[in-house]
Amino acid sequence: MIGLFAAGERGRRAAVELAGFLGPDAVVPDGPIGPALRRLWPRLGAAVFFLGTEATVRLVAPLLRDERSDPGVVCVDGGFAVALLGGVDALAGRIADSLDQKPVVTSSSVASPLDELVELLDVTVEGDLAACGAAVRDGDPVLLLNPLGFPLPALPDNVVSHGHGVWTVLLDDRLPSGAQPENLLRLVPRTLIVGVGSSAGVSASAVSQALAELEVRGLDLRAIRAFATVDRKVAEQGIADALEDWGFWHDSTTAPLLAYPGSELAVIPVPNPADLAIGIPSVAEAAALRGAMELSGGGRVEIAVEKVKGPAVTVAAARVLPRGRLALIGLGPGGADERTPRAEAELRRASVVVGSSECVAQVRHLLRPGTRVQADGAVGLAEAGLAVAFVGRDAGPALPGAVRAEVVRVAGVAG
Repeated sequence: MIGLFAAGERGRRAAVELAGFLGPDAVVPDGPIGPALRRLWPRLGAAVFFLGTEATVRLVAPLLRDERSDPGVVCVDGGFAVALLGGVDALAGRIADSLDQKPVVTSSSVASPLDELVELLDVTVEGDLAACGAAVRDGDPVLLLNPLGFPLPALPDNVVSHGHGVWTVLLDDRLPSGAQPENLLRLVPRTLIVGVGSSAGVSASAVSQALAELEVRGLDLRAIRAFATVDRKVAEQGIADALEDWGFWHDSTTAPLLAYPGSELAVIPVPNPADLAIGIPSVAEAAALRGAMELSGGGRVEIAVEKVKGPAVTVAAARVLPRGRLALIGLGPGGADERTPRAEAELRRASVVVGSSECVAQVRHLLRPGTRVQADGAVGLAEAGLAVAFVGRDAGPALPGAVRAEVVRVAGVAG
């Protein structure tokens, strides 16, 4: 939703005229600006003020909380449309075109698309995110490598997947090998589930050494999302101590230890079955795969590293593979002021938006620059690994059986 705020009759007339140009998501609230702004602020995607920059700053400053969630702010004054806060350069340009004014963009103060990507994917960052983000904002070529195929939102044209860049962004749960570019930003997603099996009384140092072997085999241990084992091993103090030590060194306490009964692990096909004393063919590989299956939500999983044996301990790693995402967004009968924040977030997350021209027109101002728009094919695009949003009058079409993508249904209006 775009809120248009103006003081005086002349400013209000200009706001109403602009609202007609921006479409049904633009609202001009009644009454004094302050109370209306405070009431609508949590629901706004952008706020446009027909005021001077100083007055605008004084109005919004007490409401600002976080640059990734606060609405963007445009100030219309003195023949200029100023992109004051947030990623609203494109909106400022549209406003300037409508009112025959000059756009003023302040990109240096805008969060980089990479900042939003980090938050979206919940990754660990290694490298100079600020400097790489500045290169993206400045229009320098930035190479983004995504070997696992994560569904990404629309990114600026200067972020490319082939060729060369002044920066390289690597999105992977594996450690890079060979010579690396000078300006490398690594984004490490939490995709790995590590299975642990052991003999009774195993030491913490033995478990830690086995985990370190996973690094030797190319995995970044910051990518661990969970550990898993057979239920009878949960009480092993050596395992508990080693996992606590891992959490300390990797600044994480969010990787749980999942436990499964032997009967569940016994039926999971593994690459290296053995004749174990506890009567099942695998603990480490089977537990890793079982944990990955649970956390994947029905998606694909694979063995990332087959079992590694140490003194009285065996570990293995499974990977939750990324898959496409299909958000079914029902615009509903309500007005723009009823649009839910979740719907707006899904639209910004998508690289492709599918829907009728009428429905897409209602949300076009919420889309990232570079977002592709088409009339149909939402399911196929999501199954091909893309982040897709379908917009319609209800919560989306009936889906043809099982969809090989993550599917979320989002109400576009409250209730």
